[in-house]
Amino acid sequence: MKRISRRNFIKIVGAGAAALGLAACGSSSSSSTAASGAASSGAAAPAESIKVAAIETAYGSEMWQKVADAFTEQTGIAVELTTDKNLEDVIGPSMQGGDYPDVVHLATGREAALTEQFIKGNLIADITDVLSMTVPGETVKVSDKIAGGFTDTSLTNPYNDGKTYLAPMFYSPCGLFYNAAFLAENGWEVPQTWDEMWELGDAALAAGTYLFTYPTTGYFDAFFYALMYAAGGPEFFEKATHYEEGIWDTPEAQTCFDIVTKLATYTNPITPAQANDQDFTQNQQLVLDNKAIFMPNGTWIVGEMAEAPRAEGFEWGMTALPAVSEGGDRYSYTWFEQAWIPAGAEHIDAAKQFLAFLYSDVACELFAESNAIQPVLGIADGLEGDNKLFYSIYDNGAKAAMGNFAAFTAIPGIEIRTVFFDPVNSLVSGSITEQEWIDGIKSASDQMRANLVE
Repeated sequence: MKRISRRNFIKIVGAGAAALGLAACGSSSSSSTAASGAASSGAAAPAESIKVAAIETAYGSEMWQKVADAFTEQTGIAVELTTDKNLEDVIGPSMQGGDYPDVVHLATGREAALTEQFIKGNLIADITDVLSMTVPGETVKVSDKIAGGFTDTSLTNPYNDGKTYLAPMFYSPCGLFYNAAFLAENGWEVPQTWDEMWELGDAALAAGTYLFTYPTTGYFDAFFYALMYAAGGPEFFEKATHYEEGIWDTPEAQTCFDIVTKLATYTNPITPAQANDQDFTQNQQLVLDNKAIFMPNGTWIVGEMAEAPRAEGFEWGMTALPAVSEGGDRYSYTWFEQAWIPAGAEHIDAAKQFLAFLYSDVACELFAESNAIQPVLGIADGLEGDNKLFYSIYDNGAKAAMGNFAAFTAIPGIEIRTVFFDPVNSLVSGSITEQEWIDGIKSASDQMRANLVE
């Protein structure tokens, strides 16, 4: 079993991870409990136990405890569960000391970028064999349950070596969310092209509102990926996400840059001040209050803002990104979370059983109770209400965009989010120009290309 020293951990993950120890000394909303089931029912103690750490999102943490209990009941393996909204702060210090969870549910794209650092450091276990495992309690293999395409992207296979390292979890069609009632009240149609979007933006400004806002710049990942597909199709997306030399000088790339820059001029100007992991819901509230029409988001937004006040008659709507030109393709990015096993985990075999169980009918039903939808074949058939609307977006003409930027070894001061997406705040405020944004992307891409993880 591969062990990782504290020294190597800090070297790979960097100073940001070292600071986690200080953050963890403050107040925390985490919970850490042992799964009940066989472990606490008076039956013999299970032969093995595992540690599972899961990020607490809008879906809540209760579903994880229910799944952990069900796993223990099925396998006899106890689960010590840790959940927290700032999971990196909780598990970072113990991992520095060599104590790793056996399973981590923590998606890429977060501000702390902990999962990305583990990818770059080759610190994640190969879980390809999980796909051929039989789901605990069932007679089918994991690969027979996961929907097509979800284990064929750089989000799950970051090294392009034909192996799977991250398990696809809760998926969400992403797009532009809005108040359908607000558009109807004003007689506005959902734009089908970006030219129509700009026309709506002018009409909105005349009516005293703004066309656009965004929770944080991190939400531009799904937006930008779908935009790249719309501008140049899968071939352009593949070249761009692998930093091909000269790719950012192409007409397709310029189209993407121009659209984002123009969209910045139609964005509610208060957005950048609130575009952080503490205040992002205030930007989402702008849509609920009709102070902005569209925002990029995923299906979790409904649960996340369930208790928030809203304009009278508010009705959720969701649309794919507009086409670049009349008759062009419209794309909705399929965002999904990931679960993985640290290479230094103590109980990798049992951890793989847990990953396999996450695709069981039992686990899927428990997750779905909290609106966390697993990428399992046929699972959307029984959805109702808003989820039925959201998950049918691909039945209504939108194409699915999947994948992300290729992994590269750690480069001090350079992350995908800081290079591509964070500058949007400055575009909105006017503190940088479009060309300065592009120049930064070109410079960083040269380094990313030279440091691609093979």
